[in-house]
Amino acid sequence: MYKQLIRPILFCFDPEAVHYFTFSAVRFANKIPGVSAILKSCYAVNDKRLEREVFGLKFKNPVGLAAGFDKDAKLYKELSDFGFGFIEIGTLTPKGQEGNPKTRLFRLREDSAIINRMGFNNGGVEEAVQRLKANNGVLIGGNIGKNKVTPNEEAVRDYEICFDALYDYVDYFVVNVSSPNTPNLRALQDKEPLTQLLQTLQTRNATKPKQKPILLKIAPDLTDEQLLDIIDIVKETKIAGVIATNTTISRDGLQSVNKIEMGGLSGKPLTKRSTEVIRFLSEKSNKAFPIIGVGGIHTAEDAIEKLEAGASLVQLYTGFIYEGPALVKAINKKILEKA
Repeated sequence: MYKQLIRPILFCFDPEAVHYFTFSAVRFANKIPGVSAILKSCYAVNDKRLEREVFGLKFKNPVGLAAGFDKDAKLYKELSDFGFGFIEIGTLTPKGQEGNPKTRLFRLREDSAIINRMGFNNGGVEEAVQRLKANNGVLIGGNIGKNKVTPNEEAVRDYEICFDALYDYVDYFVVNVSSPNTPNLRALQDKEPLTQLLQTLQTRNATKPKQKPILLKIAPDLTDEQLLDIIDIVKETKIAGVIATNTTISRDGLQSVNKIEMGGLSGKPLTKRSTEVIRFLSEKSNKAFPIIGVGGIHTAEDAIEKLEAGASLVQLYTGFIYEGPALVKAINKKILEKA
C-alpha cells in the first residue's frame, strides 16, 4: 500500500516539508487508541532468534533506524512501532542551529536516492534530553557532532558536552565526523585529530559509573589506506565499533538531474560501496570489532549482503523512505529464513 498509494502522493511535494508532515501524521495517529498496537502487529517481528548481543547491548532485532531521520528525539517511540530493533537519534550539537539554507533535501527518483545538505539542523542536545527522559524501553543511539561555528581546534569540547548531556539517556554513542555538510568536519577523520577526539571521549567514558559503547561513523569515500588507519584507531582507542557508512560525495553513475546538487548522497547508489567498506574493515581487522552496516539497503537481500560481509547490525534511512516500513519486516523475515 505504501509504494502504490502513499509514496506517489508524498513524492509530489517538497521532501523536507513531507518529512515534517509525516512526523506530525504519525504522532497524531499514534494518539488514537489502538493504533500503536496495530502498527506493531503489522510490522514487528517478534522472535528470539532475531535477538543480538552487540557491544554489551541486547537488541531485539538487528534492524535499526539510522541517524538523521529523528534528529531531535521527537518520534523515537512511535517509530519503534514499525518494527525497528533500535533507533539512532541526532546528529545533535551542543547548541541548536538552523542548518544550511533551504532548499537542502533532494530526491533522485531515477536513482532511488536522496541528496541532503541539511547541516546538522537540530534544536540542541538539551532539548533532546528532555524528550528522552520519557523513554520507556526503546534502545537509543545518540549521534553527536559539533556546531558549525565551532572551529575544528575546539571541536572536542562540543563532543564532550553532547556526551555528558546524553550519557544517562542513550544506550550507545556515535561520533559523527563524516558528514559532508558541515565545513571542514571531515578533516577530523584524519588519524591524529580523530585519535585525540576518541581518546578524550573514552577517558571521559571511564569516569562514568558504567561505560557506554562509543562508535565511529565513517564516510564511504575513504581510501583503503585511510580505512586501515581507522582499524588502527579503533584498536588504539578501544572504542566499541564502527558504523559504515555515512553519505557519499561521489556522483558516479547517477541519472537524475538533481545529481548536480551539493551534499551527501544516500540510497541505492551507495549499496555496493558501503558493503565493500564493511567487508574490508571486517576482513582486514580479523573481525576485531562490531560494524553497523548502513547505506543503500532497499531490499532484504541488501541487508543480508551487509550482514554476510561482516556487519553485526544494519540501519535504514533512504530505503525506509523509498520502500516504506514493510522493508523492516521483510529484512527480519529474511534473517529468520536463513537462521
